Amino acid sequence: MNWNAGAVGLREQKKQATRQALREAALRLALERGPDNVRVDDIADAAGVSPRTYNNYFPSREHAIVAAVTAEREERVAAAVSARSGGGLAEAVVEAVVEQYTDPRERGSEALLLITTQAALREVYVHTATAMEDPLAGALAERIEDAVAARVLAASVAAAVRVALEQWLRPVPKADGLVVVSGSLPDLLRAALEPLVPALEAAGQVR
Repeated sequence: MNWNAGAVGLREQKKQATRQALREAALRLALERGPDNVRVDDIADAAGVSPRTYNNYFPSREHAIVAAVTAEREERVAAAVSARSGGGLAEAVVEAVVEQYTDPRERGSEALLLITTQAALREVYVHTATAMEDPLAGALAERIEDAVAARVLAASVAAAVRVALEQWLRPVPKADGLVVVSGSLPDLLRAALEPLVPALEAAGQVR
C-alpha cells in the first residue's frame, strides 16, 4: 500500500469538505441575514474553522457565497467536453458551456436570485468564468494535442462566457442598481462563442 498517496488523498478530501462547509455556511447566512450583514468570522464560526483557515480558501465573503452556486461548474464543463465523442470540437465546447451554465437548478434558485441582485456578488459571479481556463485547457489538449493552442482557446472561451454573463446581468441605468435579466442566456452564450467556432473546428481537425 502506498501510504503517502493515501495521506495525500485524505488531506484532499478534508480540504474539499472544508471548502464545501464554508461555502454552504456563507450562502445560508447570506440568505438569512442579507450578504451585507455577514462577516468572514461568522462564516468561519458556522463552518467550525478559524478565520485564518477561511482565508486559505476564499478571498472574501462574496467568493464563498458565489461558490455555493457555481461550485465545480468549471470542472463539469471540462468533463463534458472530454466525454463528448460525437461531433466536432466546437460543438462539444458550445454544448458543454450552455448545458452547465443554464442548469435549471441554478437559474431558478433563491441563491442565484440573491447573487444577481447584489452588485458585489454579481461581479464575482461573472468573473468566476475565468476559473474555467485550466480545466478546459486540459480537456482541449486531449482533443487537439497542442497544449499552447488549448490554453489560448480555453482562455478565449472563458472570456466569451464572461461577456455573455455581463450582457445577461445588465444593470438598468438610473434604477438604483436594479438588474434585469436580459434575453436568453443560452442564446447569449451561443452568440458570444460563435466567433470562436472556426478556431475550435480548425484545432479539432489537426492531429
